[in-house]
Amino acid sequence: MADNQKIWRNIDWIMVGIYLFMVLFGWLNIYAAVFNQEHASIFDMSQRYGKQLLWIGMALVIGVVILLIDPKFFSQFSYPIYGLHMLTLVAVLLFGKEVAGSKSWFEVGSFAIQPAEFMKYATALTLALYLSNMNLKIGQLRDTILSGIIILFPAALILLQNDTGSALVYTSFIFVLYRRGLSGNIFIIVFVFALFAVLSLLLQTLMQKLILLSVIGLGLGFVFYLMKHSVKNGLRLFMVFSILAVYIFSVDFAFSKLQPHQQIRIKVLLNIEQDLQGAGYNVHQSKIAIGSGGFIGKGFLQGTQTKFNFVPEQSTDFIFCTIGEEWGFVGSLLVVGSFVFLLMRIVSKAERQRSPFAQIYGYGVASILFFHFVINIGMVLGLLPVIGIPLPFFSYGGSSLWAFTVLLFIFIRQDAEHTKLL
Repeated sequence: MADNQKIWRNIDWIMVGIYLFMVLFGWLNIYAAVFNQEHASIFDMSQRYGKQLLWIGMALVIGVVILLIDPKFFSQFSYPIYGLHMLTLVAVLLFGKEVAGSKSWFEVGSFAIQPAEFMKYATALTLALYLSNMNLKIGQLRDTILSGIIILFPAALILLQNDTGSALVYTSFIFVLYRRGLSGNIFIIVFVFALFAVLSLLLQTLMQKLILLSVIGLGLGFVFYLMKHSVKNGLRLFMVFSILAVYIFSVDFAFSKLQPHQQIRIKVLLNIEQDLQGAGYNVHQSKIAIGSGGFIGKGFLQGTQTKFNFVPEQSTDFIFCTIGEEWGFVGSLLVVGSFVFLLMRIVSKAERQRSPFAQIYGYGVASILFFHFVINIGMVLGLLPVIGIPLPFFSYGGSSLWAFTVLLFIFIRQDAEHTKLL
């Protein structure tokens, strides 16, 4: 009994409080986004806000159960948990239901669940267990490759489901690898390749691409002039130039393999095309909704863009535009500030963990939440392509809410024992 009381005292109730605020405020905004005068009761189970209340109730039960579990369970059974969830990803490919072009759902009656959402916490657990071995260093090629396999296997299965957005979430684990010794140069390399990918799409003619390569060649020539004029350095720079040349001309080919709706979204984002009635419609209407909210918003249930359903998927991926319209800059800042505070608290708590497993898992939690937060808000504001990922704790959906609850509460449970080696 004494140990249980100590555990409850050690729970980070501030983190729990932020979670509860996000979930309940998200519920209010789901109600506003799909408000139906004929079903005005916020507890109406025939409407999305009624169903979300049910998901919230079950999420709270899940959170309490996790807090009662011995934290060693998660480190001891990380690999079986990972394997079990991998099997669900395979099973959904074989037996799942296709929704909006993605075969990523199990459906039983009116209930549907998305295994890809739960695979995120399973991957975070497994990566934490693998990297917590003190003999492993990400700077070594073998360990880097094995870590990459842990991350990329589920991402590949999710890509086969045609759920690109969920698959891209796994790139967030690069921050975990960096914290465990991966060279910071990888971020520079990723930035350079992303920059040239964008330039390759913007420069659509052969002549424009040749001019870009000429500029690159001149730049590398200047670097060679500043370096020692050795054959070895010359060969290295020539190899860099060759890789970039092949990459620039391969971007168009890779781009052509994307789905048509994915291509048009990227073109609209880069202003290559204007499609305000098609692919650009969601983002255009979302920006109108957020901008019309002003400083303090139009008021709860007073949003015209929201009320008249101008923004599709407003209770799921585009829930933030409801917040912007009805609660204005103040409400938007409160939501953004809550996420920033939660992320900072997770990272600070991760840093104090005595257990390497708990520490690395904390980095994984922060990385996943950070990716979802930045990408979702970025796409709603028209700063990033629309890839269809939810805003954690706010967007409608049982699978995402439960998965994020499991993800966060496992870390809260680990943190309650932060002085122990798990």
